[in-house]
Amino acid sequence: MFWTLELASCLDDAPWPATKDELIDYATRSGAHEEVIENLEELEDDGEIYESIEDIWPDYPTKDDFFWNEEEY
Repeated sequence: MFWTLELASCLDDAPWPATKDELIDYATRSGAHEEVIENLEELEDDGEIYESIEDIWPDYPTKDDFFWNEEEY
């Protein structure tokens, strides 16, 4: 499974929390890249509910990772 910001951004508006099947259905209906659907299909299907993209991709960068800290300068 390989995630990029572009691929993960396809799930920004997903109906969180969601199961694996709900995320695959959302990605399919929203016209997400085939790689997104393939990545979702690789998730273990143990009935787990995913609360956000961070549950799928723990290293997902947040907005805080991109802000310039003006107080430092």
